[in-house]
Amino acid sequence: MRSVIQRVKRASVCVENRVIASITQGLVVFLGVCHDDDSSRVHWMADKVTSLRIFPNEQGKMNKSVSQVAGGLLIVSQFTLYANTIKGRRPSFTEAAVRETAEPLYNEFVNACRQSISLVETGWFGRDMDVTLVNWGPVTIWLDSDMRKPSHHSD
Repeated sequence: MRSVIQRVKRASVCVENRVIASITQGLVVFLGVCHDDDSSRVHWMADKVTSLRIFPNEQGKMNKSVSQVAGGLLIVSQFTLYANTIKGRRPSFTEAAVRETAEPLYNEFVNACRQSISLVETGWFGRDMDVTLVNWGPVTIWLDSDMRKPSHHSD
């Protein structure tokens, strides 16, 4: 599972020229699901996203999470995070999960985030969307569940 997270002052998603989701201060999370992802990766990613301390504290240092600043999340599915551009000029997406695998894991991620963040908005899975955002900082962070430390306990 991969995500690109952007700290934003505001963001919205439009489908067919209609705003379907919007947030003010918070995070836009572009989420890609790999063909071998599972629930453990979903929960690792949700915990990481919701607890990242990338909002300024009173001294202006990045030391607060999105929940500590009462921010929102705007989560957008993005299979292109698994683009492979090693060969040729046309990206391959063979690492991205098929819809039947990706959509339930995407929904599980959204629900896991809702456990700790009161405002969680989403794009429409599998649709063409126009995403508008004002990146604050700019702050952009890339996360990959392959970088997580191995668990010391079994699930």
